[in-house]
Amino acid sequence: MNEDYILIRFGEISTKGKNRKLFVDRLKRNIKMVLRDFRNVRYESTRDRMTLVLNGEDAEAVMARLKNVFGIQSFSLAVKCRTDLESIKETALASVQEQYKPGDTFKVSTKRAYKQFELNTNEVNAEIGGHILRNTDDLTVDVHSPDIHLRIEIREDATYLTFRDEKGAGGLPVGSGGKAMLMISGGIDSPVAGFYAMKRGLEIEAVHFFSPPYTSERAKQKVIDLTKRLTAFGGDIKLHIVPFTKTQELIQKQIPENYSMTATRRLMLQIADKLRERHNALAVFTGESLGQVASQTLESMYAINAVTSTPVLRPLIGMDKTEIIEKAKEIDTYDISIRPYEDCCTIFTPSAPKTRPKKEKIEHFESYTDFEPLINEAVENTETIVLSSKAETKDQFADFF
Repeated sequence: MNEDYILIRFGEISTKGKNRKLFVDRLKRNIKMVLRDFRNVRYESTRDRMTLVLNGEDAEAVMARLKNVFGIQSFSLAVKCRTDLESIKETALASVQEQYKPGDTFKVSTKRAYKQFELNTNEVNAEIGGHILRNTDDLTVDVHSPDIHLRIEIREDATYLTFRDEKGAGGLPVGSGGKAMLMISGGIDSPVAGFYAMKRGLEIEAVHFFSPPYTSERAKQKVIDLTKRLTAFGGDIKLHIVPFTKTQELIQKQIPENYSMTATRRLMLQIADKLRERHNALAVFTGESLGQVASQTLESMYAINAVTSTPVLRPLIGMDKTEIIEKAKEIDTYDISIRPYEDCCTIFTPSAPKTRPKKEKIEHFESYTDFEPLINEAVENTETIVLSSKAETKDQFADFF
């Protein structure tokens, strides 16, 4: 049988009441963006369901992309037939005959969305199950753990038959919860924070601080690849690459060494906040986890956050490093993150950073230097690139290893 349809089921979207259409429209937009190189796919959506018509496109390739799209609870490859009993019987039998092996067991489950259909749910199960048994050899019924589970969904316009449900990514459609700026380094944590923020419906724009010649083009490319990997979960992402060399050099000259990391983070946050305002975002978020390193103690976070009233979100705040690494491997960012090219924070890390900095002290140290012109210069000279989800991320550094 030609399984040319994919049924997409909503998860948390289903609880949104009068606003549901806004979430469904956003999910449809995201799916179209992720699948835009499958040009023959057509989209049909209702209040509680979306159907993709493949028109000959590679079903397995399409489903591999759908697994990453937030807002989808589950989806199934389906066969479509007319909503009349004889068509359903013929289609069900042909579908089972294509895949069963002697000795297999099966079960039929029916959902009757079209209540005017001539038989009720149990009657459909019995009718279709009996028809399959009469026309196959060595196939028996097992209602508890069947080898083949045929699901029939009867609707007024058409009936769909499926055999396997694929788990979706869950969460909310990217962009349904507003926009925020992700401060992304080349490390393991910030891409995972980006993943979790997107899962809760945030559209993200990434901000990376680049300090040549102290950091290399390969370090920059690593961040580009990390950001591109995140496009698999919601479509295109803007990456803002901030020139940070002059600012870091001035910090090293003017700020006591043990407070230089705190000053660096404060200036980064101020720049990210100006970019947030320029690009109409509502928050900044980071990959910080409480107590993981010196700059991530509660005292450090307090001293750093003091430069802005903008919400600073930390999706990983309660996770330990092992959990973060496991998630990074799961979303395929880990191998990119461990490439041996250091970012500006790593290179300029002091030997003994202050783990409990005082806000008043860092403000005193900064008061002797006017950093505002450098902040504005960095914002004005920021390079912005748009990373596309059209093609999968490729490892551009394979030749170096």
